[in-house]
Amino acid sequence: MYAVISPSFGVLFLLLVIWRLYKAIKKRNKIKLKQKFFKRNGGLILGKGGQGTVYKGMLIDGRIVEIKKCNTVDEGNLEQFINEIIILSQINHRNVVKLLGCCLETEVPLLVYEFITNGTLFQYLHEENEDFPLLTWDMRLRIATEITGALSYLHSAASLPIYHRDIKSTNILLDDKYRAKVVDFGTSRSVAIDQTHVTTLVYGTFGYLDQEYFQTSQFTDKSDVYSFGVVHIELLTGEKPVSLTRSAEKNRLFDILDTQVRKVCNKDEVMAIANLAKRCLHLNGKKRPNMLEIMMELEGVQKVSYVQPNFDELEYVRNEEMGPCNDVSISASSCLELGSTSSLDALPLLSFKSV
Repeated sequence: MYAVISPSFGVLFLLLVIWRLYKAIKKRNKIKLKQKFFKRNGGLILGKGGQGTVYKGMLIDGRIVEIKKCNTVDEGNLEQFINEIIILSQINHRNVVKLLGCCLETEVPLLVYEFITNGTLFQYLHEENEDFPLLTWDMRLRIATEITGALSYLHSAASLPIYHRDIKSTNILLDDKYRAKVVDFGTSRSVAIDQTHVTTLVYGTFGYLDQEYFQTSQFTDKSDVYSFGVVHIELLTGEKPVSLTRSAEKNRLFDILDTQVRKVCNKDEVMAIANLAKRCLHLNGKKRPNMLEIMMELEGVQKVSYVQPNFDELEYVRNEEMGPCNDVSISASSCLELGSTSSLDALPLLSFKSV
């Protein structure tokens, strides 16, 4: 006995399959459309970098957090994520972002941080936006001191010395009170107490990279000092670290100061801070101050009040050991990420030439 399927049943079955496919496609397109609008309207994405995408989230107890998700299942990226967990688990400092937890049971790791509300220092210095208020001189000086405190802690007070290896204004976040928080420890390294350097493939950001490190592949605490010196100059001038179009300025500090700094700061403070930045950028790492010395100098400057300066007579800071500064290169382009190569032709934000 044979079963017979009528043509009408076959047509009905085909129509049912088509209807189900239509519903599935319509549902998928609706989800994609929502995702598109969500992303276009800001959504919860706080930022995206080479290693991961940062999202805004909420814990069960109502706390707002940042969640960084690794972009790819790439061994290099995964290694940096795991390294950041190891490094941040050793750190407890008010000016270093806090790692609240992590999830390693997913295809790519997730890191959960405290939520920092006010964006990056880079945005306040280099992006014209009414959402980013102008930083006053006092705010800039305090931010510099807070960054210094964090780096001094990493170098000298952590259980093992830690070299950050990628200090830059995009890795400095500002909280609701505009206090500095150092972030992004994916490439950081712990070193033994008696160890003076780590030898690695060159990694860093164009404009902030210590040229001595580039030449030797040996990263020291003074390499972090160099990068901090560049951030220091950003705070003074409001300029990006690399210049491809602007010519050298005259040998006057007034010519390169940010407008907000010229308005409210005083002569002696500016000269002290600019001189300190210049020492941080010395091409010989051994002649740069360490972070503890920098912190003490900055705190000393903050404790003293001076008279408003006459900038018309203010000459550029001179350092007896290095000689007068004849050339000043200032930025006009964004930073570029470096892998294992760089160019010695790239000028730092300040380049010095002896007479």
